[in-house]
Amino acid sequence: MKRSHLNVLLAGLTLASVGSFSSQAQAASAELDCKLRFSLSTWSAIYKHSEGTGVVTCENGASMPVKIEAKGVGLTAGKSHVDNGTGRFTDVHTIADVLGKYAQGEAHAGVVKSGSAQVLTKGTVSLALAGAGEGVDIGIDVGEFNLMPAK
Repeated sequence: MKRSHLNVLLAGLTLASVGSFSSQAQAASAELDCKLRFSLSTWSAIYKHSEGTGVVTCENGASMPVKIEAKGVGLTAGKSHVDNGTGRFTDVHTIADVLGKYAQGEAHAGVVKSGSAQVLTKGTVSLALAGAGEGVDIGIDVGEFNLMPAK
């Protein structure tokens, strides 16, 4: 093979590999659709404490069981639970982006059967939660909602 043909071939291979890395970088930065299914139990008397479990699943097939803890303070009283709650994340690039502490603020009232919806934020990542449950609760509180890997 002539040296000029070899140089052209090497240049072509270099351009092809750069294009491949560029498309991989774009794929890594693309927004990933991830959802949360969860159950949560809450009690409050000025101090609010919630615990639960869930599973995060993403459109790329990634899945992760999570533990949920939420703590807050405010004018609240009650006890409730949510089964089969749902959540949807925005601005996620890898499943690990969903983990961490989200800012939470809530006004709530319910007797026997109640429902809630709220949007939580953690930097650029947002989590929209919706769920229906049972119990008695009333109040206004602020705090944090923490998603951790389940052990």
